[in-house]
Amino acid sequence: MANLLIVESPGKIKKLKSILGPNWDVKASVGHIRQLANDGEGALGFEIEPDRIDCRYVARDDRAKQTIAGLKTAARQADQVYIASDPDREGETIGWHIAVVLGLKQPQRIVYQEITETAVRAALSSPRSLDMNLVEAGRCRDCLDKLVGYKGSPLVWRLNNGAKSVGRVQSATLHLVCQREREIQAFNPVDYWSVFVDYAEGFRAFYSGSAQVETQPEAEASDDAGAQAPVTESTRVLSQAEAQRWVAIAQTHPHAVKQIEGKQTPKKPPAPFTTSSLQQAAGSRLKFSPEQTMQVAQKLYEAGLITYMRTDSVQLSPEFSAAARNWLQAHDPDNVPATVSKQRSAKDAQDAHEAIRPSNVNISSAELKPQLSEPEFNLYVLIWLRAIASQSKPALLRKTRIITESGVVQWQANGQVVEFAGYGKYWKDLSADIELPRLHLGQSLTLDQAGHEQKQTQPPPRYTEPKLVQLMERRGIGRPSTYAPTIATLKQRQYVELLKAKLQPTTLGLEVDAFLGQALPDLLEAEFTAQMESALDAIADGKQEWQRYLIDWNRDYFEPALRQAGQGLPEQPRAASYSKQLEKSRTRCPSCTKPMSKVPTKKTKKGYFLKCENGCQGTDDKDLVMFWSERGKQWLLPQPKAVQAAKPKLTDYRCPVCRQPLEEYSYRKEGQAKTLLRCSNTKDRNDKQHQDVAYFQTKVGTWWSPKLGDLSAATPKPE
Repeated sequence: MANLLIVESPGKIKKLKSILGPNWDVKASVGHIRQLANDGEGALGFEIEPDRIDCRYVARDDRAKQTIAGLKTAARQADQVYIASDPDREGETIGWHIAVVLGLKQPQRIVYQEITETAVRAALSSPRSLDMNLVEAGRCRDCLDKLVGYKGSPLVWRLNNGAKSVGRVQSATLHLVCQREREIQAFNPVDYWSVFVDYAEGFRAFYSGSAQVETQPEAEASDDAGAQAPVTESTRVLSQAEAQRWVAIAQTHPHAVKQIEGKQTPKKPPAPFTTSSLQQAAGSRLKFSPEQTMQVAQKLYEAGLITYMRTDSVQLSPEFSAAARNWLQAHDPDNVPATVSKQRSAKDAQDAHEAIRPSNVNISSAELKPQLSEPEFNLYVLIWLRAIASQSKPALLRKTRIITESGVVQWQANGQVVEFAGYGKYWKDLSADIELPRLHLGQSLTLDQAGHEQKQTQPPPRYTEPKLVQLMERRGIGRPSTYAPTIATLKQRQYVELLKAKLQPTTLGLEVDAFLGQALPDLLEAEFTAQMESALDAIADGKQEWQRYLIDWNRDYFEPALRQAGQGLPEQPRAASYSKQLEKSRTRCPSCTKPMSKVPTKKTKKGYFLKCENGCQGTDDKDLVMFWSERGKQWLLPQPKAVQAAKPKLTDYRCPVCRQPLEEYSYRKEGQAKTLLRCSNTKDRNDKQHQDVAYFQTKVGTWWSPKLGDLSAATPKPE
């Protein structure tokens, strides 16, 4: 009989079997196998008594029932059962559910940060029992999130505007986006002028004040990595007349060097990736959404190429640090630091985990590239570079500042030269060199020109998805495993939309946020949500009893807040939808892949149709539904008759490949109606030669292709 290893993801099975050999059976739970039941008061699946909480769990869906049956069969045939769910709080909770359904009295729990032979065999040599503190924190989170969602969501249903849900993390995150949008709407631009002088000696200096006007120097701008950005404007001048005055002084008075400053400044290497910083870097450098970043990282982890990708720790194992140091000694000896670089984690980070790093620093990119898809390879290289950079020497920057004077006016120029790249050879976050000429104190300068440029203050920018993740982490909203799913949920609920790579709240999102600001204001505050996360951390550390915390929180805050919020709101029959759960189908939603619900009806032969209850949208921006086709013997999405009957509109433009007329093709993207031009030759349109024939409309009304450039009108269509 073989030993049984139970993991979460089926993607790990092949790699683990190759490590463990024929005497092992590896099965996957496919994530969660149980969830709180949808019964009892409010369909919560648990009762909150004065001194205890009674939870009832059921199989997550039909697939989970089959998985449980398969795991039970495999466990009966195994000598030993080891639980290897993911190494985090959620994974520990999944491991507990597995142990309960299999009836394991002393479950053997193993934890590894990477799927390599060394790590897996080391974990198997020292199994432990389940960490019940982590399990209780996970169970408390499940109850807390369901309590907030199921009790709070009926409030927004009464708005009758299509709002679907509220959530402990979801609503606080939505508030950040809506808050920024209101700041943008309330912003009043102010004109100002930037005044400068150009010297024949080869540099530009900016107005920085005068003896007649006291000014507050502008703070130096910096990019995400903290590198000094080039100075692009002067101390702000608030009127054109004043700007002209400084220019006139510059033109009529001699210029001389008043002060020269220069110093060498070290810049520390960046920390290796956490979940948050990986999502931010992949967003800015690879244009990945947080959701895509985690999907690709999951594949790399399952292939044994990186460590576990849900972590808030920046710590690295001594073994990896030594391996990285050896790699630097062999390939870049000038970049080996005197001592091993160590980074400081955030105070609430779980340092039992490692940062995200490559499993083997010595695998060459040439060896890996044929094995990986382009997104996987690019993300792996990003992780590798960041990990090596974190173990390299600091960069050395020579920063200079020259202050010149003409009359009563002072002018300033800043320069920066990278004297030693250090970690910057691997992680490119250093500003380009801005070299200033060698000058001496009192040196006279020759004015080339003096001028000013009118500018206008800009509203705060909307958040990109990576920037929102960064803000969630800073404010303590959620944890690494929740950043990407939370943003995905806000988009699915149509509370926010992605326009030009920026998150913008919809009218619905703004209405929900404004309502919750009146009804449950505490739930929107980052500090309030962060305190709840801290309480969960305290439970995970064994410092707080989970049932007592949830009982007190519900009694002292949530129940009174709900009663007060519900006063004066009209009753909404829809609130009953949670108490009467629809039966789940085996058919999965084509959008979110979760099981669809069976909605009874007398209008179809089957007696029901399928509906996604997870916020996915179908035709006409309504809930996604599917109907049974007797002809095709399958479930199909409804096709609007207008779309079926519409004929493509031919244009006067010709296909650059086959010279057939191009046709207008209409579609929807991110809720927006779009039109493109494509070849009307349906027979050959999908061949390789035609794959680049797609023209998009520009702001000025012309047509443009990313591959073929601008489209010029050809001869008229044939008769």
